Amino acid sequence: MPAEPITAAQLFERTFAPHYPPDALADLAAARSTDANPAGNPSILAQIDHAAEVFARLAPGAFGAPDLGLDFSDASVHRLGAALTRERRDAWLSPAEGAAGARGISAEGGGGAPPMLVTLVTHGALYVGACVTRNHGGKWQVRRPLWESLVRLESRAGTGDLAIFQWWLKALSDEEIGRGRLADRYRTHVEVPTFDAERLPVIAAGDRRIPRLAKVRYDTLYKHLRAHLPELRSVGEDFPSPERFEEMAFKSLEFALLGGGRMLLMHGATAEGVHLFWLDASGFVKSVYYPADSFPAHVVQIEGQKIRVIVPVRGETQAHEMLWWGA
Repeated sequence: MPAEPITAAQLFERTFAPHYPPDALADLAAARSTDANPAGNPSILAQIDHAAEVFARLAPGAFGAPDLGLDFSDASVHRLGAALTRERRDAWLSPAEGAAGARGISAEGGGGAPPMLVTLVTHGALYVGACVTRNHGGKWQVRRPLWESLVRLESRAGTGDLAIFQWWLKALSDEEIGRGRLADRYRTHVEVPTFDAERLPVIAAGDRRIPRLAKVRYDTLYKHLRAHLPELRSVGEDFPSPERFEEMAFKSLEFALLGGGRMLLMHGATAEGVHLFWLDASGFVKSVYYPADSFPAHVVQIEGQKIRVIVPVRGETQAHEMLWWGA
């Protein structure tokens, strides 16, 4: 019989819960919402920093990746996310890794020597949180045990408390393992909201209207942009190739200048869904795809700092919101 899928909840219950203080485990909701450092004791914050430093120093060896480069940069979180593979997770779950995994960690709830996975995730959650505090001004919201601590981040998207330990559990589940979802969440919840989009150079006046392109081919798109936005000299090396662009078979393309003319948004429907492309003065930056019905047509609404994309899915309407520089 096939092995039972490993979910985030199962990972927690079977692997991490035995190492929690009994009172915290008895009421997890209270433990996750109660400030464990109301007096702002700097020694507790120093413990968090120390755990993050331990992870940065020892994790490359545990991953078998000496060039992992855990230098507390945003890029290091992306390297870390890409390194979370099923093979590594399964090896770290092995009881044989317990002794090695126990070194350098204090399991607050006892439960014997933890497997390597516990060591890595509990320290790794604090490492990723430290990247947020060091690079983006996040503030620790201390919880007990320490790896349950949240990071409060203020940005133009609002104020949010990031539960990074939960990010790790989800990224290591069978549903997400090997898909880089730890880095995806970091990008979505940290990098995108704090991105200083005003530093982008202006391509053209934000009130310029670019007409809809009805007959979409790679060559007609090029001519359309040259005619209506000549300041954009290239779509960039990472824009879909002519072959891939033709495969998409767009019904039409629409255009909007965002952020006072700092970015161009291109969006259009295909038979399978809706594609959005963001380009800055250097060309392609990112894209998003939403599966959608072919009718009715999708709608893109631009309101201040945010974009709302409305698509029909199985006869129902779905709305996706993001900041104007993309998800």
